[in-house]
Amino acid sequence: MAQRIVQTDEKLPILQALPLAFQHLMAMFGATVLVPLLTGLDPSVAIMTSGAGTLLYLVLVRGKIPSYLGSSFAFIGPIIAVASSKGIPEALGGLVVAGLVYVVVAMLIKAFGTGWLNRVLPPALVGAVVIVIGLGLAGVAVSMATKGAGDTLELKNVFLALVTLGAAIGFASYFKGFLATIPILLGIVIGYLVAIPMGMIDFAPVVNADWLGLPTLTYPKFDIGAILIIAPVALVVIIEHIGHLLVINEVTGKDFTPLLPESLMGDGLATALSAAVGGTPSTTYAENIGVMAVTKVYATQVFWYAGGLAFFIGGFVPKLKFVIQSIPVPVMGGISLLLFGLIASSGLRMLVESGIDYGHSRNLILSSVVLVIGIGMETTGTSIPLGGYVLPGMATATILGIILNLILPAESKGLAIESPDFSGELQSEAASSK
Repeated sequence: MAQRIVQTDEKLPILQALPLAFQHLMAMFGATVLVPLLTGLDPSVAIMTSGAGTLLYLVLVRGKIPSYLGSSFAFIGPIIAVASSKGIPEALGGLVVAGLVYVVVAMLIKAFGTGWLNRVLPPALVGAVVIVIGLGLAGVAVSMATKGAGDTLELKNVFLALVTLGAAIGFASYFKGFLATIPILLGIVIGYLVAIPMGMIDFAPVVNADWLGLPTLTYPKFDIGAILIIAPVALVVIIEHIGHLLVINEVTGKDFTPLLPESLMGDGLATALSAAVGGTPSTTYAENIGVMAVTKVYATQVFWYAGGLAFFIGGFVPKLKFVIQSIPVPVMGGISLLLFGLIASSGLRMLVESGIDYGHSRNLILSSVVLVIGIGMETTGTSIPLGGYVLPGMATATILGIILNLILPAESKGLAIESPDFSGELQSEAASSK
C-alpha cells in the first residue's frame, strides 16, 4: 500500500502533529546550533529565533508554504571576520541590514512578477542546482558520521551513524501507519539509546541545567564597514532560497513560485528579527525539506508547531535544550546522510520529470558546468573571495549557469527551454500518484 500523502492544508490530530514537529526540530538542530558555535553567537538564542523566524515566515506566506528557517551557513565567514575585528554587536548590525536586502529584492519581484524565473532558471539548470544543494553537503554529512577529535576516522562514530541511518531507513521502509511518518525522529532516538552504553553522551550539562530560564540577548550596533562586508551575502542566500523553494515545489507537487516575494520577505524579516536580539541569520532548510520527502507529510500545521517548540525550548527551557545538545554528532551525521541525499535525489527526479532533451548541447552544458563546479567547490571547501566575504560553490555554480543560459545559442535550447514551466507537470504527476 502506498504511503499516504498529507497535503499542505491538511490538519492532523495533535498527538500526531507534535511528534512530527519534534522530528523537524531534530532535523534542523545540528546545523542551526553549529553556526553560532562557529561564530561566537549564543546557540540557545539561535534555536529560539529559528522558531520565531519560522512563525513569522508562515504568517507572511499565509500558512501556505511548508518550510522551516534555520541558521544560514553562507554568513559564517563574514560574521567571524567582523566579530574578530569589530565585535559581535557590529556583526549583528550587518545581519539586520542583510535581512532588509531580502525585503528590497522581494519588493522588486513583487513589482515585476515571477515569470522571469522560468526563463532565467530552466529545468536543466534548476535540477542541477538542487543536486548541488544536496551533494554539496555530502562532505559535511560524512565528516559528522565518521570523524572524531583531531579530524580522524573513529570506528565507533561510523558504527553509531550507520545504526542511526539503518534505523531511519527501516522505519521509513518496513513500518506502516504513524511510525512510518516519523522515521527521522525514531532513528535519532535509536541512535541516542545506542550511544548511552557506548559512553558517548555527557549528561552533566542536562542534570545541572534549570528547567526554566530566560535567554541572554545581545543587541546590534551599526557600523558601515561591517554592513558592507555582511549585507551583500544576502544576494547569495537569496539564490539558495529560490533553489529551496523550487525543491519544495518538486517534493510537494505544488507550485509556490507566485509566493516567492512573500517567501523572500519572510526569510529577510526573520533574519533581521533574529539579528536584532543576538540570533543567527536565517534561511530555509534543506534538512527539513528532506524530512518532508521521506515522510510525505507536507502539512504547514506541523511547521507551526515546530516553530513554537523551538521558540519555547530555545528561549525558556534550558534543560530540554541541553538534552537536544547532548545528541552525539555521529547520530546527526547518520541522519544527514539520508536527508542530504534525498535533496540531491529530488533534483535528479526534477531533471527526469521535466522531459529535458540532453541531445541538445545547451542543456548538457548547463547541467555539466553547474554540477562539476558546484559539487567540486562545496566538497573541497573552495570559495571565491570577494572583498570581506566569500562566494560559496553553490552560488558560484548557479550564477555561472544563469550566465550560460543567457548567452548560449537559442537554437539549441531543446525541450527544456521550449517548455520551461514544469509546475503543471509536477502537479499532474502528484495527482496521478494519489
